[in-house]
Amino acid sequence: MSHDTPIDFGAERERRIHDLHERRLQEMRQAFEQALPLSAKPARRGRKKR
Repeated sequence: MSHDTPIDFGAERERRIHDLHERRLQEMRQAFEQALPLSAKPARRGRKKR
């Protein structure tokens, strides 16, 4: 690693926080998909015949 390049601690912190939020979001999505699975095709309701 070069000693001439300064480290932007603010940008690194934002990246870590973003990664943490993204991981939590993915976990929540997986939990919802398991609890409420989406079907491949939406259920279509036909018209009632009179």
